[in-house]
Amino acid sequence: MAGGQERILRRRIKSVESTKKITRAMELIAATRVVKAQERSSAARPYAESMTAVILDLVKAGAAKEHPLLQQYPDARSEAIVVITSDRGLCGAYNSTVIRLAEQQIAARQAAGLGYTLFVVGSKAQTYFRFRGYEMSEVFLDVTDRPTYDDARAIANALLPRFEAGEFESGVLIYWRFLSAGAQQAVVRRFLPLEVEERDESGTGGAPAGSSELEYEPNPTVILNELLPRYVEGRIFSALLDASASEHAARQRAMKSATDNAEELKISLTRVMNRARQDAITTEIMEIVSGAEALGSDRGNPDSLLPEGLMPRHLFAQNLDPSDPSAVRH
Repeated sequence: MAGGQERILRRRIKSVESTKKITRAMELIAATRVVKAQERSSAARPYAESMTAVILDLVKAGAAKEHPLLQQYPDARSEAIVVITSDRGLCGAYNSTVIRLAEQQIAARQAAGLGYTLFVVGSKAQTYFRFRGYEMSEVFLDVTDRPTYDDARAIANALLPRFEAGEFESGVLIYWRFLSAGAQQAVVRRFLPLEVEERDESGTGGAPAGSSELEYEPNPTVILNELLPRYVEGRIFSALLDASASEHAARQRAMKSATDNAEELKISLTRVMNRARQDAITTEIMEIVSGAEALGSDRGNPDSLLPEGLMPRHLFAQNLDPSDPSAVRH
């Protein structure tokens, strides 16, 4: 029994060690990828900031705000909800948190008697919403591991024509915002319609700051109308980069936790195995000692070992007749 238990424990310890090696390797891979994703996100941030500054300057230069992306559509009863999840698991609560926020947004819309349209990024959200019967308008897969600007453009091309046609009253992005390697935040951000307001010199909004310091050709309105779709694409691309970096950071933490748990489980199983081995050794020693004591007690009275019905030797010798030749031969 003890030997069988020890073999089972040895197999479990070996399995835990193999799992620990895998989770450790995945942790190192995720750590490398989160650094690269953070660098890509940081490299794309100046573009988004410059685009925002140019749009604000165009508004100050007198560009007309008649583009469809700047208009409100109060008659539309639907909201475009873009949910960004991962295509792979093993990243802790990364996907479940975003999906929970999306369900809360959907529930709030339904409670108000309004509709919604789902645009899903990542296979995890696709599997979840499809299993629960949610209707999805568009699904984008194999995006978040290493997002490109073409991916952001594809998402924008699926959204913008329908928004410009007055189908959606607004659009929101639900994703993980990357703050640092140790801090990420799940957010719901509105990105449609675009809010382009003039700001004062302090940057707090309110009164116009005056005319632009730049002159635009052919016309500020024409340039603004050309830049606004690119601005939306940039917002989506920034969200994809943040989501990618957050995914790798979440996977790194999850794999580190799994590695630590595997080490603790290995130590616990080793202790149980050593205890079982000590119990087996103690049992064997007790059996040996008991057997030795039994043999020692039997040696003190050798006749007790004779089978039943046989006469002891000293009694048998007293009944022999020396003159009887058969007795001597016998």
